[in-house]
Amino acid sequence: MYDCIIVGAGPAGGTAAYHLAKQGRSVLVLEKESLPRYKPCGGGVSPAIAQWFDFDFSPAISLKVDELRFTWKMGDPVETKIATIEPVWMVRRDVFDHFLIQQAQKQGAELKDSTEVTGIEFKSDHWQVNTANGPVTGRYLIAADGAKGPMAKWLGFKERKRRLAGALEAEVPATVENKSTIHFEFGMVKNGYIWNFPKADGYSIGVGTFIGGEPQDFKKILDEYGKSFGLDVKTSKQYGHPICLWDGNQKLHTQNAVLAGEAACVVDPMTAEGIRPSIFSGLLAAGAIHQALSGDANALENYSEAIGEQWGADMAWAQKLAGAFYRFPGVGYKVGVKRPSGSQIMGRILCGELRYGDVVNRALKRLVPIPGFGG
Repeated sequence: MYDCIIVGAGPAGGTAAYHLAKQGRSVLVLEKESLPRYKPCGGGVSPAIAQWFDFDFSPAISLKVDELRFTWKMGDPVETKIATIEPVWMVRRDVFDHFLIQQAQKQGAELKDSTEVTGIEFKSDHWQVNTANGPVTGRYLIAADGAKGPMAKWLGFKERKRRLAGALEAEVPATVENKSTIHFEFGMVKNGYIWNFPKADGYSIGVGTFIGGEPQDFKKILDEYGKSFGLDVKTSKQYGHPICLWDGNQKLHTQNAVLAGEAACVVDPMTAEGIRPSIFSGLLAAGAIHQALSGDANALENYSEAIGEQWGADMAWAQKLAGAFYRFPGVGYKVGVKRPSGSQIMGRILCGELRYGDVVNRALKRLVPIPGFGG
């Protein structure tokens, strides 16, 4: 009988496993893929996550970047150096996620990868988790199995508050000329943006749309964008995947179980940043389970409230900004991105040094003359 079974070995699951094992709890991580495993993701990580750990992430970082380049329909560029203490980390998720799990294993957590969960049953005071390799039991459960995972549904979360976004990603091997610049393109895709994140040995190029709207030919857009960098995206494998954007505070706990990571819909609705909020939710989930194991009957309820207060409150501002920016992106680019302070602010938000709540109210006021911007 484990103290806690964690389903999913992404950033949320790895973080929760690390912190629970460090507290002396018996932890089992179940992961359906074999680690290390590929995960479509731009791989930009806010260096602010370092404050939540006591080990060095250097082995898991491909590059550190300190410049942002924005374009509108491939022209009208804005370049800015990020004036922050630490640059943004670029990671490959197969390396990063596995590294985090390895740190948890050093603390005593167990990993069973290549082990798909086939169902769960609550047995009076503990969970039985059925897998393709037989059942395991644990007093508490953390569901960290991502946007497409079945755990939330099995735990009774029928309708989660979330805004489903779509993304298409390609990993393109290449000689990267400028390894210190992240590229964002805003005019070629409606209701979203295109990104190009450099890695030591290539680019992670992706296109995402974050606010409904009509279907778009992501493959064509990605191909056209790649050509501007002299890249043939068509020769690389492309991965389409859903993203669970935050869409309001909600209950994230049930009987002896919590949701964490993208299963908890914590992704930033403005930038689609998912790694930092997933790690943050894993950190809080570990604390809640530890408190519950110590006899605190309100610990899991407190977890739902803490996510709402400490992450959701700021995401409400991110959602307002996204609603304004992506509906009127031409104006947003002109009065937001092209302002020297605007691109600097975005860099500081990406690095975790600034919160949306500190700046969005002022930004929205500049856009108020346009219907729908002030709300």
